Amino acid sequence: MRQPLQSTEIRLLRADDVEPIAAAFRQLGWESNKPLSQYKRYLAEQETGDRTVFVSFDGEGFAGYLTIVWGPEYQPFLEQRIPEITDFNVLPRARRKGVGSALMDHAEAAIASRSPIAGIGVGMTADYGPAQRLYVLRGYIPDGNGLAYRGQVAQYGTQVTVDDDLALYFTKRVSRP
Repeated sequence: MRQPLQSTEIRLLRADDVEPIAAAFRQLGWESNKPLSQYKRYLAEQETGDRTVFVSFDGEGFAGYLTIVWGPEYQPFLEQRIPEITDFNVLPRARRKGVGSALMDHAEAAIASRSPIAGIGVGMTADYGPAQRLYVLRGYIPDGNGLAYRGQVAQYGTQVTVDDDLALYFTKRVSRP
């Protein structure tokens, strides 16, 4: 059962957030996938305007984040100038409390100020099941290009590895708040 969202702050990533975020993922044993250098890069990309990073903090500290890439690697989004919500993570302790939905609300509002369409990709393994369901429930629909691997649409007959780089991409019309 979903618990109510407690007092949660959602704001843009700041330099003093980088270490607490990396530390939270180290505690989960995810440091190889979520190193400190990644968040330093995200901050630099935010400063240049290439990426926007929303972070969530609650009474227990860091709770989650997501990023918006304004010039995505996924070719169909890049060609159509569709900003992409990427690297969306909510800590296990903060899941099912509305943190993810609040982050998505902020991302969609930011995108709506620049584009009528938001894009998002989701992995194809069971680990991504909750995200797959969330995106559909929020009104995202497949973009019609089928599966993609490492940002490139997979062509018929192509063999791909089922890993975090195999994704299905979705879009949603967003409106200005």
